[in-house]
Amino acid sequence: MSIAREGHPLIFSLGAAAVVVFAIGLTWIGIVVALVTLAVAAFFRDPERKIPIAENLVLAPADGKVVSIAPANDAGLFKEAATRISIFLSPLDVHINRMPVAGEIAEVYYKHGRFLAAYKAEASERNEQNALKIVNGAGRSIGVVQIAGVMARRIVCRVKKGDRLGRGERFGLIMFGSRTDTYLPGGCSVEVVEGQRVKGGETILGRFA
Repeated sequence: MSIAREGHPLIFSLGAAAVVVFAIGLTWIGIVVALVTLAVAAFFRDPERKIPIAENLVLAPADGKVVSIAPANDAGLFKEAATRISIFLSPLDVHINRMPVAGEIAEVYYKHGRFLAAYKAEASERNEQNALKIVNGAGRSIGVVQIAGVMARRIVCRVKKGDRLGRGERFGLIMFGSRTDTYLPGGCSVEVVEGQRVKGGETILGRFA
């Protein structure tokens, strides 16, 4: 299993610190630092996924638990959206974000905000976040918003306006606990339920007729 490149500096630094601590004879501290290094490496894991191939599908952009399925009322950048699906990522989940559909990045919008617990409903409006508006081959707009949580203090977005990516391709990550919202347009049926656990790039969130 590969490790996201954003985690390499932190993992190498912690690993080097563990080696130094062991070398000077502080065994128990060294064990603690080594365990922390392994935990951080696990957080940045980047597993491969089996991407469904049907063209009418919208996939989960992140691993985690569906905490809310709600109407999208005047959702800012996604005014045409009908439904918002919110996925909460605990520190134990894979934090790589993936494209829900194949298409072009029409807009990228970053907003400063607070760091409320990501599972709370108000996190969608009040927390620091990065929004992507994606237009697929049929001209439909799908929104994905990376939302920071209590522990997450860095949102990584690897794409920019005008980039074209395939369904399930990686586009970023959020460090240490977070939330990812998906905005579906009208005419897209919801294929998940609240409380369901999903896998980014693999679980089907919605389906166009």
